[in-house]
Amino acid sequence: MGQDDKKDEKEIEVPDTLPILPVRDIVVFPYMILPLFVGREKSISAIDYSLNTNRMIMLLTQKDLNIENPETDDLFSVGTVGLIMRMLKLPDGRVKILVQGLAKARCLNITEKDGIYVASIEKIEERKPEVITLEIEALIRNVKEQIDKTLSLGKTILPDIMIVIENLDDPGRLGDLVASNIGLKTDQAQRILEIDDPVERLKKVSEVLNREIELLIVQQKIQTEARGEIDKTQREYFLREQLKAIQKELGDIDEKMEEIREFKKKILEAKMPEKVLTEAEKQLKRLEKMHPDSAEAATVRTYLDWLVELPWSKSTKDNLNIKVAKKVLNDDHYDLEKIKERILEYLSVRKLNPKMKGPILCFIGPPGVGKTSLGKSIARSLGREFVRISLGGVRDEAEIRGHRRTYVGALPGRIIQGIKQAGMNNPVFMLDEVDKIGTDFRGDPSSALLEVLDPEQNNSFVDHYLGVPFDLTHVMFITTGNITDTIPSPLRDRMELIHLSGYTSEEKVGIAGNYLIPKQFSEHGIGKHIMKISGPALLMLIAQYTREAGVRNLERSIATLCRKVAKQIAEGKKKKFVISNKNLHKFMGPPRFLPEEEMKKDEVGVATGLAWTEAGGDIIYVEAITMKGKGSLTITGQLGDIMKESAQAALSYVRSRAKELDISDDLFSKKDVHIHVPAGAIPKDGPSAGITLTTAIASALTGKPIHKNIAMTGEVTLRGTVLAIGGLKEKSLAAKRMGIKKIIVPKRNEKDLEDIPKYIKKDMEFIFVETMDQVLGIALINDTAKGKKDKAENGKQ
Repeated sequence: MGQDDKKDEKEIEVPDTLPILPVRDIVVFPYMILPLFVGREKSISAIDYSLNTNRMIMLLTQKDLNIENPETDDLFSVGTVGLIMRMLKLPDGRVKILVQGLAKARCLNITEKDGIYVASIEKIEERKPEVITLEIEALIRNVKEQIDKTLSLGKTILPDIMIVIENLDDPGRLGDLVASNIGLKTDQAQRILEIDDPVERLKKVSEVLNREIELLIVQQKIQTEARGEIDKTQREYFLREQLKAIQKELGDIDEKMEEIREFKKKILEAKMPEKVLTEAEKQLKRLEKMHPDSAEAATVRTYLDWLVELPWSKSTKDNLNIKVAKKVLNDDHYDLEKIKERILEYLSVRKLNPKMKGPILCFIGPPGVGKTSLGKSIARSLGREFVRISLGGVRDEAEIRGHRRTYVGALPGRIIQGIKQAGMNNPVFMLDEVDKIGTDFRGDPSSALLEVLDPEQNNSFVDHYLGVPFDLTHVMFITTGNITDTIPSPLRDRMELIHLSGYTSEEKVGIAGNYLIPKQFSEHGIGKHIMKISGPALLMLIAQYTREAGVRNLERSIATLCRKVAKQIAEGKKKKFVISNKNLHKFMGPPRFLPEEEMKKDEVGVATGLAWTEAGGDIIYVEAITMKGKGSLTITGQLGDIMKESAQAALSYVRSRAKELDISDDLFSKKDVHIHVPAGAIPKDGPSAGITLTTAIASALTGKPIHKNIAMTGEVTLRGTVLAIGGLKEKSLAAKRMGIKKIIVPKRNEKDLEDIPKYIKKDMEFIFVETMDQVLGIALINDTAKGKKDKAENGKQ
């Protein structure tokens, strides 16, 4: 802002017409010097026009600052003639100008010329008082004192402006200068600009200053009162105090007392045991004495929340209708008869003795056989809540027992958290991956589980956070794992192990037909009238595209078929898609797993063995051959230590029976024996290949062929005793798939025939043996002309 006392306002020559520059949100007064940023094309053109003529421009304020392209009616008629002192073009296309207000003017007529607004203007002459009377002098002095008062109350005005104000005695210029520097609203400033009489204009400014002073005094009073009650930096405390003051004025009850009453009510409703009730009341009394905003109060409040929200006395009523439970289990799971029977036994005992302690079942089996989903079915059949947590990779004991309340961010363990989540004290609680718990410096979680999973101890399980006992005897704990070897023996001892060995191909067909295919059809929006998967195609999908004990990959493969069909439907092909074993490769590509070839003839030194794998049963061919050497034994085929030891024992047994087998003693010192199990890329191990290895070695050394249609499984001792094996059901199915009708099985496994489906037993002959002599008598073909010829050829090698 500048002021030139030597230059009179009458000396300023203002043209009759000037280009118009609309300005937003500001009113320009005479003698003001201010920068303006101009971005509108018309306004930039007006500035260019002004610079090319007399550098003057008419500054009119917009009535509505939100209008982007104002018309003549959108502008006030009275404004200020400005002189463009400097102009700078900015990189973004805008223009920055520095203008000085020269004189007030009124627009008489506005026309549009060459894309800009041009106004015919009339300069407003300032009617200055001829004599500065006492009244005017008092008014000037009053305005100056008002400005000083606003400064003392916190108003900000630049020091340079204050110096000019102190030295001004012209009422008109003083009014304009003050009005332009006290932050008036646009409408208010425009009204002051339009007052022609300088004294009246200064009076109006004085009125505005009076109102501003009153506002500043009230504002300062509010701030002073607030500072007197609380520290200004504690905003949260300030808001809370204000809320309390409002509640007090309205007659509302105290917040802290309301919280205490609420806790008392919840404690009564929770029906806690006596020990827990005593602790809860003790902590509530502590909370009453604490300041509500203290950190310790927050800790106690959280602890009480946990106590009142735990289901101390809430339980679900068991559905003890055995028929309904049986139907639920059959609807959810195919086969698994032993497990279903065990669950129904539990329900039956529960019906006779409602106070029975919950059993701890442990489902052990490979991935994908339905361990977790079986837990959900148990909960559904019982009508209980279901909670599941995974223990895989848990290394911190506090995950089970909880953290002590002295730690920052302490919480109960996952057992208590699960109980709270269930909302009942008798849920079906599944602890997944119990065989994958870790141990490190933070403790041993498996040891912490000993108390949880012991029906004799878990009636008073104490979580470190709660510090009071919680009765877990009503909970039905179910654990799952893939293997038992990594489960510590004390923990394993507390559980009832139930093995899920995996599904046979026939069982997988049933599961796919009843559950997987309808589920995937529904998820992919495919109806039965659109797509069909034939039985042979399903068997091929199971045997040649998936190799697993469970059904996860089978479900993924069925989903793949659904996606392929969905794509063709989306492309406009309208027909029924029938997936058969002949066109399956078009959807799935070439088979990933091919079965062993069936033997074409009886051969010397080739025995058919049966093996158990994670994918179910399989057959293996054990080959033995003799060659010139010094009696050494070579073993190939990526065999594990157990099978290598079995091969050594087999050779020793054959040597010990050389006389009975008609093998010359010097043959062992002149011949090397090489044992090979094909599919060398696949690791093979286990104790059930002993009789197969022995038979292959005996055949190679005697030259007697082995029956191609006989498979065998069993371990053998050095004295020739055949020992029991496992997985007879899966091995039998593998033999059936290869068209083998006879299986040599240890006598001790005769009891396992109960687990084998009737459709397998019907078409297959099980030969039970106790000694290796019996095995050789059955498997080896007696010396015929062919056998003697093979023996002679074998001896010449």
